[in-house]
Amino acid sequence: MRRKLLLGGLVSAMLLALVGVAANPASAQQSVRLQYKTSAAGATADQVEPWFNLVNSGTSAVPLSGVKIRYYFKADAGSPQYRFACSWAVVSCSTVTGTFGTLSPGTATADRYLEVGFTSGNLAVGAQTGDLQLRFHRSDWQRLTQSDDYSFGPARTTYGDWTKVTVYQNGALVWGTSPSGGGGDPTPTPTPTITNPPGGSGVVFDDFAYNNADDPNISAHNWTVRTNSGGPGVPGASWPKQNVTFPTISGTNKALQLKAVTDGTASGTQQSEVLHQRKFLEGTYAARVKFSDTPVSGPDGDHIVQTFFTITPLAADMDPNYSEQDFEYLPNGGWGEPANIMYATSWETYRNEPWQAVNVHTEVRQSYAGWHDLVLQVSGGQIRYYIDGALFAEHGGDYYPETVQSVNFNLWFISGGLVGSSTSRNYIQQVDWFYHSKNEVVAPATVLSRVNNYRSASTTWVDTVPNS
Repeated sequence: MRRKLLLGGLVSAMLLALVGVAANPASAQQSVRLQYKTSAAGATADQVEPWFNLVNSGTSAVPLSGVKIRYYFKADAGSPQYRFACSWAVVSCSTVTGTFGTLSPGTATADRYLEVGFTSGNLAVGAQTGDLQLRFHRSDWQRLTQSDDYSFGPARTTYGDWTKVTVYQNGALVWGTSPSGGGGDPTPTPTPTITNPPGGSGVVFDDFAYNNADDPNISAHNWTVRTNSGGPGVPGASWPKQNVTFPTISGTNKALQLKAVTDGTASGTQQSEVLHQRKFLEGTYAARVKFSDTPVSGPDGDHIVQTFFTITPLAADMDPNYSEQDFEYLPNGGWGEPANIMYATSWETYRNEPWQAVNVHTEVRQSYAGWHDLVLQVSGGQIRYYIDGALFAEHGGDYYPETVQSVNFNLWFISGGLVGSSTSRNYIQQVDWFYHSKNEVVAPATVLSRVNNYRSASTTWVDTVPNS
């Protein structure tokens, strides 16, 4: 819902060229080199950002599941806790693990280490992993000192061989020099067990068969039509209830409709939002949403955001319990983008002033005007976004939600993104239906089948999800 920090991306076709085919068992004689750079070179930083590239200069392929990388550092005063994240990796962040260990005895420059492992993949002869863009931070988000860290190389802003980070292969040291003090053998990487939560702990379905924004069934069904001031969007904009309507879109079928209006001034700008109560976490979320590329009336070009998202409110700057998963369509661009773009964004936390975002996002630059089936699956540490049945994005790690969220739809203008015209313009977004199944991963096609079954039975609303 705000400016974007480019931390994520899709696994590219480069992966096929890098990891090779099935490998023979690894041996200590195989040669693995580690290259390192840092993208946070300051003596202090909000996050340590070691980036790695593993190179196989041996004579046989290396199963990555037997490889461990250790980055050594000195803990800050007070023995804080640390959290690991993979921002982007050619081999996919979903295969990269990160744990922290303690050196005993420690040294003046190292008493902790980050141990990076892999759950799958093979490194072919002569191949390299490509970017492993990693980072870690204090769990309380206080700045940390890295100038006294053994493995830190402030001058390493481009990749090069670095022996102050060690590499173990099947428990044997094959690269680098560890600080004196030892630290024990690398821990085995657990084989991930992917299981779906027990299917279905309640469902919500709403066909939005309401009369108007004052229909008492809206609040009875735990929806709220927003009227309070505040962000996101143009400072000073209003959120009038009458901007939420329920027009008939075909036959007797109604839809939720959001309207946003502006004449280029704060007082003349209206936005709209509808949100459900906070009681959602793992499971499947889905909605059929109609996006538009142009206003219903007036000049085009405003930076407007059309959304479907889940969110836990931010209690304070860098709140560790905050989370958000967004579908956001910007038909006229914005946030530095010149034209239509669809974002799927997963948030860990943020600070508004000065701006600091901890998120990962995937984007596609094309028009999404018209009706689209949007499905969000939150399960097993992974967040998957689907559009019209096709996987659009997959995120996880620190971006996975930890506390219950609400479901929201809103339509708003980016501050500073209004065109220079005083002629009023009117934008709309429509939502045909909403569906959620708690603690169940539901395939997009199955979602549509269930929605059709509700409609065939003339069921317009169901809510069996317990209140949190």
